[in-house]
Amino acid sequence: MLTADLIKPFLRTYGRTLTVDQVDETSALWLQTAQDLLTLFSQQAGQPRTHWEEALENFEGTRVDYQRIRGLAKVLTDAATFAPREFGLIPRELRVRLFTQGPVFEQPDIFRPTTRPQLLAEVATELSLTPAEIEQALFADHPGAHVLAHVGPAWTALGLLQRYNLELARGALYRATDVQIEIYDHYKECWRYLKLFKIMFIAQELPQGGYRVMLSGPLSDFIETDRYGIAFAEFMPAVLLGTRWNLVARLKSPAPRPGYERAKSMVAEDSQVFYRLDQNCGLQSHYRKGRTYDSNLERIFASEFSDFEEKFGSERGKWRLIREDQVLVLDGSVMIPDFLLVHTQDEQRRILLELVGFWSPRYLKTKIAKVRAAQCPNLLLLVYASLKVTREDFGPLPGELLFFKEKPVIKDVMAAVEALAEKLYGPLAKPEKKQKPQSS
Repeated sequence: MLTADLIKPFLRTYGRTLTVDQVDETSALWLQTAQDLLTLFSQQAGQPRTHWEEALENFEGTRVDYQRIRGLAKVLTDAATFAPREFGLIPRELRVRLFTQGPVFEQPDIFRPTTRPQLLAEVATELSLTPAEIEQALFADHPGAHVLAHVGPAWTALGLLQRYNLELARGALYRATDVQIEIYDHYKECWRYLKLFKIMFIAQELPQGGYRVMLSGPLSDFIETDRYGIAFAEFMPAVLLGTRWNLVARLKSPAPRPGYERAKSMVAEDSQVFYRLDQNCGLQSHYRKGRTYDSNLERIFASEFSDFEEKFGSERGKWRLIREDQVLVLDGSVMIPDFLLVHTQDEQRRILLELVGFWSPRYLKTKIAKVRAAQCPNLLLLVYASLKVTREDFGPLPGELLFFKEKPVIKDVMAAVEALAEKLYGPLAKPEKKQKPQSS
């Protein structure tokens, strides 16, 4: 991630609005600069980190946009792997062995007759190494001596610029006190990353559909660790996986830069600014979207449901199967049922399906607790009969529960769906028959 000195120069405030001055991804100059950096970096394979830093300094030359170049280089460096060279001995132990001999110099004197080259040669002979190898091994554990073992992803010039712009954007969130996100799709990815990075949040369902998620930012009053700020920034690319979303972050104003009169106005009594993003911001996420189905059981169910509807839909009422379209907001957690069934003749008739199959005891315990907390009347649970659970383990449920042996029988599932829908919504109104026009 970018450090503060590589982010602050590109933060702009206009009243209470903060924007990030991003690099133009279509600029021929920056595309060429990115490509030249990629070529230079690939040439450093097997070389120590200090060699890359020297090459980067020469690359910057007299360019006044060196902060951009250093930011691009930081993205490359963070994604690469630098590893210490293997010498068969621990550098710390080698230093102890040499330093206990006392100070030595290039030229001998009356008090120190042994020179540095002589001492290196003696130790090298004892260890069956050359003096040059001793020199390299002496501080091989220093980060600057680590060699470039892997250059990282297969970058393109455009991909590097896109990742740099993303790093700038999420770097601005380091100063957030709270963030409000509205999401309208790809819910599971959002909550998966919220859980992965241990972000504190409160969620609520929106009347028009979708969910509002309020996140505690890195500079919240009760958060005092840098680790949370890093985790918070790492979460941001997950939001970009959605096709419709918006984000509003409240941040503490950046510190004014000396010599800028306009900067003084940034520090008012209430020194807060707002940073806004939505699906049209142009940022690209490097996170992958999750699998369509979490298990083979879910995949088979979806496939067999499709076959069933083609054969019997006209007789049993047509239902549309949607994957993970609704979130049940619980106290301190969420539950995302596997499927949502929506009746095509009456979209108010909505039945949630949750498969409880081949999972660990810990998962099963958590699942039961969530089902109890949800108390969702339109939830139909499909439970694997070989699990050591009974209907009583789930407690009094306002919804329904159906056990299956090897896999859910779609015919039985649809019968349960129809029964639950009629229980909740009443009989399905028959569509009015169109009257034939009378002949004159």
